[in-house]
Amino acid sequence: MIMERVLGTLRRWFDPLMGARNGIGARWIWVRALALIYFSAFFSLLFQIKGLIGPLGIEPAGNYLRAVAEYYGAARTLHAPTLFWISSSAAAMVAVTWIGIAASLIAFCNVWPRVSLFVCWICFLSFVTAARDFSSYQSDGMLLEAGFISLFFAPPGVWPGFGEERQASRISLWLLRWEWFRIYFESGIVKELSGDPQWRHFTAMDEYYQNGPLPTWIGWYVQHMPHWFHAASVAGTLLMEFVVVWMLFFPRRVRLICFLIVTPWEIGVILTGNYAFLNYLVLSLGFLLLDDVYLARMFPARIERPPAQAEPGRGTPVRSGLHAAGVVLSGGMLLWVGYATTAEIVNLVAGNVLPMQPAAVLEPLRIANQYGLFAVMTRGRYEIEFQGSNDGQQWQPYLFTHKPQLVNEAPGIYAPYQPRFDWNLWFASLGNWQQNELVPVTEEKLLSNDRDVVGLFRSDPFNGTAPRYVRAVLWQYWFTSMEEKRRTGNWWRRTMLGLYAPAIERTPDGQFEISAPPDELPQHD
Repeated sequence: MIMERVLGTLRRWFDPLMGARNGIGARWIWVRALALIYFSAFFSLLFQIKGLIGPLGIEPAGNYLRAVAEYYGAARTLHAPTLFWISSSAAAMVAVTWIGIAASLIAFCNVWPRVSLFVCWICFLSFVTAARDFSSYQSDGMLLEAGFISLFFAPPGVWPGFGEERQASRISLWLLRWEWFRIYFESGIVKELSGDPQWRHFTAMDEYYQNGPLPTWIGWYVQHMPHWFHAASVAGTLLMEFVVVWMLFFPRRVRLICFLIVTPWEIGVILTGNYAFLNYLVLSLGFLLLDDVYLARMFPARIERPPAQAEPGRGTPVRSGLHAAGVVLSGGMLLWVGYATTAEIVNLVAGNVLPMQPAAVLEPLRIANQYGLFAVMTRGRYEIEFQGSNDGQQWQPYLFTHKPQLVNEAPGIYAPYQPRFDWNLWFASLGNWQQNELVPVTEEKLLSNDRDVVGLFRSDPFNGTAPRYVRAVLWQYWFTSMEEKRRTGNWWRRTMLGLYAPAIERTPDGQFEISAPPDELPQHD
């Protein structure tokens, strides 16, 4: 009797034939949203991948993979899983990106969703593995984790429709909800553990909209709200991360209230800061809090009464055996991910009380991650600007595609598009050039007139020729006041702090030489 109950519980959680029968609409929305998020990730890479990690890029993937092969030997693929082992040429990188785009569109059209999402996952993992500094973002891990779990959550078949004939296993649904919960709750935990006084004194949002990686024009207006508004935003953020998200574990009506709270909040974040696809992913995961009781009105009536599932074990012995093997394999993999992610959050809160080896084994796949957003708030906005000159006196700036630069240009809204080069330079601006090799490397690439790297900028001030000198200067930026904007039309004001890195020139024999040392810059963070 006890064994029958145990087996029944296991089947209820792991067997899709006994899966959640009230989640058809939420699954349909999530799979479509996931496909679009993959599309946004691959689309942005089309214009960047060669300049970032191509053979002539800032951090060539081929150099990294050769180092991995030399160190790990035959185990290289286990430590660096990527299709670029086959070829790390520019053509191969563009081809993988196009394959990812095609697979994401096929998944969106609901054609063989499990296979097409698997292709998306493999292609994106290939980039993340090879890109190193340009893919060390939490959003990349979030997408890979959600994408992997969704391979078991998406409906099977070539053309599954709403998938009402085959529900998702409860464990796959739970793990996607668990990821949603961890993104919020772990972000709250790291704020507390960091000891940042800005969160404790309710001042963390006072300059958040100005100092974030890539602001928006809506954020400019929100920045000018009074302090009480920003203090309330801090309180709301902490309340949501520590309290509201626990509503996930309550019955459906409470989850609906939770959804109605967090969804407008995420939309507000999207409008006031460009965080690539991160907030779109969290927003979309939130729909999994809902079930068909609320979503039936949005979809055909057939999802209101899902057809009865086939009894486990029915069919030919071979078919039943294959089904059982599939349940065991998928259940084991999802349990592995579940343990690893649970250990991450438990150890974050309680110290190292659970073994982390299972999580370490999964680390190269980025499918069991620890999250934590905005643990410490930046206290100023600094921008690195690359400039070129032919005489060392008149300097022309290389204009960026998305990050703030021209003071009279409004910061745009372009997420989920992710300008990874611009984004990395924001992080680099908070440290020194010795810690950020991409800055001097970019200087050399510009002196060499490397077209893939020049293509990372909006325009080439030297019209296809290489300048004689290149330097990287550091500016500090502030939003203008309402009065100053009315008077000048400028969105920003700025002041130059000095040379961020050594200015360099290229000698007639093709060597690079320092033409001016970096300045002693003021402390900034």
